Amino acid sequence: MPEASAATVPAAPARTRDVAADWPASLRWRLNRLRCMTAAEIFHRLGRLATIQFERLICLSLPWTTTAPAAELTLTPAAWIQLPRGISAAPYLAAAERLVLGKFDIFAHKDIVLGSPPRWNRDPKTGIEAPLSFGKLLDYRDPRLVGDIKYLWEPNRHLHLVTLAQAYALSSDSRYLDVIKLHLQSWFVACPTGMGPNWSSALEPALRLINWSLTWQLVGGFDSPLFHGSSGKQFRQCWLDSIYRHAQFVGGYFSLYSSANNHLIGEAAGLFIAALTWPYWRQSQEWRNVAQEILEREALLQNAPDGVNREQAVSYQQFELDLLLLPLLAGRANGVEFSAVYHERIEAMLEYVASIMDVGGNVPMFGDADDGAVVNLAQGSHFCRYRSLLATGAILFKRCDFKAKARELDDKSRWLLSTDADTETLFARLPAAPARLPVRQAFPDGGYYILGSHFEESDEIRLIADAGPLGYQGIAAHGHADALSFTLSVGGMEFLVDPGTYAYHTEGPWRDWFRGTAAHNTIRIDGRDQSESGGNFMWLDKAAADCRLWRCSAEQDVFEGWHDGYMRLADPVMHSRRITLDKRRRRIVIEDVLRMAGHHDVELLFHCSEQCQLDAMGNDYSIARQNQTILLKLPKAQGACCDLLCGSVAPIAGWISRSFDTRQPAPTLRWRARLQGTSVLRSEIVCN
Repeated sequence: MPEASAATVPAAPARTRDVAADWPASLRWRLNRLRCMTAAEIFHRLGRLATIQFERLICLSLPWTTTAPAAELTLTPAAWIQLPRGISAAPYLAAAERLVLGKFDIFAHKDIVLGSPPRWNRDPKTGIEAPLSFGKLLDYRDPRLVGDIKYLWEPNRHLHLVTLAQAYALSSDSRYLDVIKLHLQSWFVACPTGMGPNWSSALEPALRLINWSLTWQLVGGFDSPLFHGSSGKQFRQCWLDSIYRHAQFVGGYFSLYSSANNHLIGEAAGLFIAALTWPYWRQSQEWRNVAQEILEREALLQNAPDGVNREQAVSYQQFELDLLLLPLLAGRANGVEFSAVYHERIEAMLEYVASIMDVGGNVPMFGDADDGAVVNLAQGSHFCRYRSLLATGAILFKRCDFKAKARELDDKSRWLLSTDADTETLFARLPAAPARLPVRQAFPDGGYYILGSHFEESDEIRLIADAGPLGYQGIAAHGHADALSFTLSVGGMEFLVDPGTYAYHTEGPWRDWFRGTAAHNTIRIDGRDQSESGGNFMWLDKAAADCRLWRCSAEQDVFEGWHDGYMRLADPVMHSRRITLDKRRRRIVIEDVLRMAGHHDVELLFHCSEQCQLDAMGNDYSIARQNQTILLKLPKAQGACCDLLCGSVAPIAGWISRSFDTRQPAPTLRWRARLQGTSVLRSEIVCN
């Protein structure tokens, strides 16, 4: 077949729907959400709702228009970011000039004109203007009310202000200060404290605080030219008032119980950084202590001892690493230390990233991904968030293997480590890495196992098998129904892939498909997912999975796992899978055992990279990419057939999403048969 088109397909515009038609779905979501809560959480949420209603009455009758408490402005916190040496100014100035013109890149929409300043409460994707109602009661999940909330929130996180501040630090051009001031002043007016979509989730103010901290430092801190003169001093006071209100809001609205995932760590990170950057109020010390306590606790709760983030989503692994690293660096600069176990957990998380990255720098797209970034400190299309984290980790933990995977020191690491004596020298002095990578092959807590040979060489084979839990906490929000799936890269090129995520709050059928079992390299029974979805970020009946055998030697790697997701069927089905890699013959054997009594419709799925070309060879398929080819031999069973799907919409099949809100066709092989009784399906992959 011809190579799949590489053109991305932006999401379709939001459609207007009958309000009444959505009531059953809304009610169903609320009931499902209750099912995922403990009694303690239900009482907590009822109490919080009563408090929120009281706050709403106070806010509407007496809006927060007063200034923050008097600040002790003689305190001089230490900066933890400054202009590093060796930075090329050109890409930052070019990026800043686009912002001066009001041009932004937001997910699938590139170079769109939002204006300078933007309309802060407007979704740039759909054009819907969200109401300026009480934020904590605003249903940001309703696209008719707020549009696509991801698009609305993104510019309000103010990552772009840091770009303008970087451009000022590199050029001393006051025009960039003027734009920062203009955007902030307009934001204060358009988004009064507690009102509207930008005050509906505590994570959003927390991320603004982080980016405001970076901006504040890069423009010169308390004595910045931005604050000169009477108007500058007045602007500084307005900004400090908003900073105080942000910290006050975050500190009183933490995400708890089943919502205590990356949001809680993000909220604590924002509050901790705010307390260090602006220690001007009596409450600052309390905010810092509470936030650090949460960070220390949640770093261990949300990330397994083997370093796998318990949300089972690689994108959130990098997001949370930033949320843990930034407070570490800010604290270090100000003499506030984190515990040894906190450092160790971050290092273990980086080990996992280094281990799943193939020789070509590819990282599997397990679980949800929304392209969210805590900060945007580097410019250029070649920047890789995962390599950057490893470069930062190489210096912080003196790890030559991290350096080898990172390959070079990137600009984000330079900015973050700018207060170190000589970052370039520290990186260069790390010795060469050991000859054999990955760092580790088995991650039993997270449930990932790496089978492979010739690691970090041109003929590398790297297969990652998944026998991990569905996700974190009662709702497992960002997990996918992917038990016993696997990815395969050969020679640093992806062949069998996890297709990604594509959509979050909108595009319901697409959201369901990308997170469902049909979008993963595993077996689906009777057209059903392994776990039962209760909503866009909620799973109800969850498949349990585990590894029962892991063996690694010079001759072969063997993985065997199981999951019980289909034991809930009227005729229960237990699925186990053994994957054996014969390293000498470069052959992978996949044996799927289905223990059942009655008849079931069985699908065996193989999702290929969009860069692959497939050709049928009888019962086998040749899968080619550039100068590399693998041969896939499918099981033999009476009445079995195989479909090659690419870019299908009815049914949805044969897609990949490399970035949020974009999708493109990618070839998928779907082997099908109706089987009865315990069955063994044997597939083989031969790598040249």
